[in-house]
Amino acid sequence: MRVPGAFGTRPLDRFRILPDHRVAQSPWCAQLCSPVGGDAGGPLVGSMTRVLCAFGTRPEAIKMAPVVAELGTRPGIDCSVAVTAQHRELLDEVLDLFGILPDHDLDVMTAAQTPSEVAARILGNVGDLLAKSDPDWVLVQGDTTTAMAMALGAFHAGVRVGHVEAGLRTGDRLHPFPEEVNRRVVSMVADLHFAPTASARANLLAEGIDDASVIVTGNTVVDAFVEISARPFDTTGTPLEGVPLGEGRLVVLTAHRRESLGAPLREAFQAVRALVERYDDLRIVYPVHPNPDVRGAAFDVLGQVDRVHLVSPLDYRSFVGLLSQAHLVLTDSGGVQEEAPSAGVPVLVLRDVTERPEAIEAGTARLVGTTATRIVSAASRLLDDRSAYEAMARASNPYGDGRARIRIADAFDAGR
Repeated sequence: MRVPGAFGTRPLDRFRILPDHRVAQSPWCAQLCSPVGGDAGGPLVGSMTRVLCAFGTRPEAIKMAPVVAELGTRPGIDCSVAVTAQHRELLDEVLDLFGILPDHDLDVMTAAQTPSEVAARILGNVGDLLAKSDPDWVLVQGDTTTAMAMALGAFHAGVRVGHVEAGLRTGDRLHPFPEEVNRRVVSMVADLHFAPTASARANLLAEGIDDASVIVTGNTVVDAFVEISARPFDTTGTPLEGVPLGEGRLVVLTAHRRESLGAPLREAFQAVRALVERYDDLRIVYPVHPNPDVRGAAFDVLGQVDRVHLVSPLDYRSFVGLLSQAHLVLTDSGGVQEEAPSAGVPVLVLRDVTERPEAIEAGTARLVGTTATRIVSAASRLLDDRSAYEAMARASNPYGDGRARIRIADAFDAGR
């Protein structure tokens, strides 16, 4: 495993995040979460702890990269990386960006794969992987099929499970699908829950999870965003080359949720078209998801619309650069709901429910669903009313201070 040396050294004052992020402290770690570097609680592990970080998609890799880097700096921790390659090319791009060389690669991706097929292939291989790597802990992230299957396989093998970004809930098992069920399964088998917010912690406690096993850390996506934002960005050679990003107000669109496919997604695209026709200074950039159903609807509704740029999926560095220049974001992505507030960009969420209510409560995001009238109304208010826009743009990011990776690593390093 190879990771970059210094991670997350960027000053935080340019980002809309709370520099004194308050974390709910569990009895298990009285001093674990503040201040970083202080004495920790009782020991979790022995003299050398083997932690296997497992992930398989681009979002997981982005959020786990800071953790992998931090664990690699701890002399008492032997950190290794296993990827499932649930998403092959998108995963490899992030691995290259963060300089991570996996120790194990299950390479499970196939064309037109279903969640059940992905889970079956992972579960069919995880036993041999764990026997070979012999970890004390398997650390998974989020709510993907990879996270669920790796956590379940570790549980079957008697290996302890840590869960990064634990406790997100919508309360509806079909929204998002299959993520809501995936993360509930992980919570059932996890031994240590790294909740990104106090609300996520409350969700876990309401389900009977032991308070002593829950640590509020902030979200590692803030760590990743701050780190990547510090790097130089040039659109040359990227799908953004030739897009006049500096002309007019830039709106970034991302939309791909499985539950929105069909009529809901097309209606959201109709709303985007209506906004461009209403405001002649708007420029839309939409990195189109490779799903054929998404691409078909996007090009059908928006393909010939002036000032709408349908581009190929962006590498993470390009996406961070694009987001940093945006005036407004329209998205159904969970990760973007967390990233955009770090850049001070208001977010309209193209979903009816979200497992990230903190953004709504903090005022950095607003739920608008996929109904065209709601989207156009909400966006128009922000485009027309400067005070309404500034209220969202200046709201503090509820997802942390960019040190979540340190708090997670401290948990495995506790008692040393």
